[in-house]
This record gives sequence, structure tokens and C-alpha cells, in this order.
Amino acid sequence: MTEPPQPPNQPPTPSGYGHLPGPPQPGYGYPQQGENPYAQQPQQPPTQPMHPMQPAPPVPQQGYFPPPGAPTAAMQQAGGMPPKKKTAVFIAAGVAGVLVLGTGGYFAFAGGSDDDPKKPVAQSSAPADAKPSTGVDKGDGSGNGSTAGEDLNAGRKQGEDKTLWLKTAKVDGPGMGVESAGQWIVGDTVVKSVWKNLTAYGVTDGKEKWTLAFPTPICSVTRQTTAEGKTVVMFKDGDGDSATCNQMKQVDLKAGKEGWTKEVPKEGLFDIMTSPSLGITGDTVAVSRSGTASAFKVSNGDKLFGSATAEGCKPDSYAVNNGKMIALSTCYDEDLSGEVSAADPVTGKKSWTFKLPAKYKVGAIYSLDPVVLDIGNQDKKERAIVVIGPDGKQRATVSGEGSFATECDGGLFRSVEVCSTTAVDANTLYMPTVAESGKANEIVAFDLGTGKVKWRTPAGDGRTLTPIGAANGQLLAYRKATSDQGGEVVSIPAAGGTPTALLRNPSGTSAPIESTFYFPKVDYVDGRLFISQTRLLAKGKEEKLLMVFGK
Repeated sequence: MTEPPQPPNQPPTPSGYGHLPGPPQPGYGYPQQGENPYAQQPQQPPTQPMHPMQPAPPVPQQGYFPPPGAPTAAMQQAGGMPPKKKTAVFIAAGVAGVLVLGTGGYFAFAGGSDDDPKKPVAQSSAPADAKPSTGVDKGDGSGNGSTAGEDLNAGRKQGEDKTLWLKTAKVDGPGMGVESAGQWIVGDTVVKSVWKNLTAYGVTDGKEKWTLAFPTPICSVTRQTTAEGKTVVMFKDGDGDSATCNQMKQVDLKAGKEGWTKEVPKEGLFDIMTSPSLGITGDTVAVSRSGTASAFKVSNGDKLFGSATAEGCKPDSYAVNNGKMIALSTCYDEDLSGEVSAADPVTGKKSWTFKLPAKYKVGAIYSLDPVVLDIGNQDKKERAIVVIGPDGKQRATVSGEGSFATECDGGLFRSVEVCSTTAVDANTLYMPTVAESGKANEIVAFDLGTGKVKWRTPAGDGRTLTPIGAANGQLLAYRKATSDQGGEVVSIPAAGGTPTALLRNPSGTSAPIESTFYFPKVDYVDGRLFISQTRLLAKGKEEKLLMVFGK
């Protein structure tokens, strides 16, 4: 395969990494509707709602957003997978590796290390004595819920921990369902968004603390908050199909109070505000949408900077995570080439810039500290995962054997965001492999200094492991529940080794509910696991919303 042209003053960029991933598909298909109403699955995948056709932006934005390729209704009812495509293999030129394009927008890359790392399996946990607790909450339309008689810990095995509480929602919304993507744990409170409301619950008992009602649907949220527990959410300027997601509101999640409300000013003629993404660092909130980006103060909503006033190449979006901000920009040259820059959150000024090869774009971001990017040329079917050093120069190329799940935050029309299903700690990147029906996946650890595989940990027993965070020399991962086994939170040393179970969710009544959260939002804070739906069918029937586990 021909090497892509190299940008000036940059190390060689690997080629041969094939297609960028398409939209993620469910690893287990869609299960049958069960008798338990809280364990039912949506009849359709919870994709972002389609928007009316809009004028295209003047330049291509970062990332690739191919048309959705979700399974058909017949496949969903049968609980099956979409038909498998023939595997495409591309031999890399310049690196010892190949890429396999997997089914449903997954990818694989090989040839990283000749070593055979040990594979400690995440085994089921040993039992110990514990007392059960009860409580099922049924909603009234706001997601608040009330206690019912069913025991969520019935059938709990010896040694398993507890389901603390469950919230359900009964929403009668528009035909395509409603968003419920927001989830924040602030002190002793968990806050959840549902359509036009933010509602806070006590983490121990699920009792409602406060609710904020919005005049129109909430359309964009970020996981991030300020140090004082404030965040910014976006809501639409109306209820109709033609309404635009352009209204910002500051919310104090600790006090349950609204702050300022402002409309996002347009950066130019082609600023169409399609599916904006939010990110917060310090007192800055970045708003990225359809090839345009702006930044504002969280404290008062004042504008700090934006694409229209940026010098040089124009930012398509700003990605923010763990106090870092980068700008993904398109340059107005003959090839509309791209670049990635470290950006000052207050001024937007760039401190270093990494030039992408011609026609390359950023398809996914795995970390901002250090910067780990999934870049590719869709036309040439070339792709690489690169590590960028603090000086803006390419430090390493990640390579290893396996078919890796690359579904990330964002989606159709949304700007590239930092993936929530990968994790980075110190000098290690953790990525999950594809979860195939009935087969165990594994988490693979990569050394970011060399790009090679350090170790692999299979989930075991046909289960699925997904990273949920990394810190203090430990990786935290969620071992997904099955219909008859509760999920687990496990820790794995950064150096590798046998996983340790930190939380063992109960089997029995809870497992069928926990196992059918679809593309959930998952947080593990202070020994409690929070799992919630990111989209609801909103057909006027009871649906599970938020489930919390603990000791």
C-alpha cells in the first residue's frame, strides 16, 4: 500500500489501518421482550434523532459519521446480529501490522508485539455472607418513582452485594423517543436528565432531592463539572421538529439551582447548530457543532473565543477532558488538510500543533493526557492510532492483535469527543475488544511509550469487560451482567495481574434488569455503581432509568 504523504517536520505516519469505524452495533443483538417491564429492551437502537436536512458546512469537520447501519427490526426481534461482511485485510506499509475491518463498525490491528502476555481471567467472585435489601421504584412521568413491593435482592447469592435502588420513568414523548444522557454524581447526590427535566436523588436511598424543569427538551450534556459542581446543559429553542439546540443554561448540581441562560451566537453563515457537543475545563465550556466551535465562561456565559476569530486553521471542534483542551482544525489549503493543537482554555491560543497527513482526519480520541488519536484516510482505507507527546510530535504508534470495540461518545453529526469506553493512566492505554455473542471479550493494555501490548485480561465465562476509569495504578472495569448473573466492578493493576472484585451485583431479580441496560451511562463512585439509560422509548409505559448498587 502506498504511504500517505508525510506532513512537514513530523515522524513517519503509519498506514494500512483500513476504514475508520462506523456506527457501533450492539454486541449481543436485541433480546426478546420479557415479562419484567424493567428488563425490556427498546425496539429500536437509541441513536440520536435524525434532523431535517441542513446546508453542509463549508469544510469537512473532523471525524467520520457514516449513515447508521443498525440491525433491521426482524433481526432485533430474533435477537440476532447483522449479516457478517467479508473481512478486509490491509497489509501495512512502514509498520509490521495489518488491520481487519470487523462487523458493525469495529476494527482490529495486529503485529504489535512478539510477546505472549499472560492472560489472567476475571473469574466470578467467591461468596460471603450478606443481608438482602429491598426496593423497586416506579415512575410517575418525571422519573421520580415510588417504592413498590418487589424485592430487587430476591435470589441474591451468598457473597453478592446489594441493589440499593431502582428508578423508572413513565414518559409520553415524541415518536423517536427522548434523550436521558445526563448523569452526574456530586457528593451525596446523583443527578439524572430525562427529556425536559433534571432530577437529583440521594445516592444511598434514591429519595428525590430536587427537580429542575426546562421549557423544551434538553439536547446536549457533558459529564464534566466545575470544581464547585456547576455544569452547562443545552436545550432547544422550541418543541417543534424545526427547533434548534442553541440554548445554554448553567446549573448548580449541588444546590439544584439554575444559573444564567444564553443563546449560542452563530460563528458564521454555515453555523447550523446541529447536535452540539459540550466540554468543561476550569471556567471554560466549549460548544462544538458541525465544523464550528466556540468557548464561553461557565461562571457568567460570556464568550471567550470561537472559530470565526481563530488565527490560522479554523477549529472544527474543541475536545476537553481532565483539564486539557485540544482543537481539531481544518486548514483552508488545496487539500483542506487537518491539524490538532493544544489550546489554551481561556484564550484559545495554540501552544503546539500536530499536522495530519493529507486527507487524514481524527476519527476518535482515546485520551488528552497524553494525547492519543485514532486518525485515518477514509478514501485510501488507511488508519493509525498515534500517541502525541507534550511537544506536539508523534511519540508512538499503538499496535496489537485483536478486534477492538471503538464506539465512543458522540454519534451521527456530533463532534469527536473523548471515548468513555477506553481509559488511560500514566503510560498505559486500556482498550476493550469486541464483545461477540456468548464469547468473552478482553481488555488489552498498551504501553504508550512503545505502542506495544503489555498484557491482556479476558472477561471469562462468556462475559464482557469494559474500562470505566483508571487512577492510582489501577484500572477499573465493569463486568457486564447476564440474565442470571449480576455484573461486577473489578480492579486490575496497571502492571497486569489477576482482577479483584470490588463490587458484586446480585443475581436473582436484579440480574435480568441490569443486563438489559442498552448503551448505558456507567459510573463507579465511592463504592457505588450507577447505571442508567441514555435514551428512553417514551411510549407512556414504565421504563427502567437508573439502577444503583453498593455494599
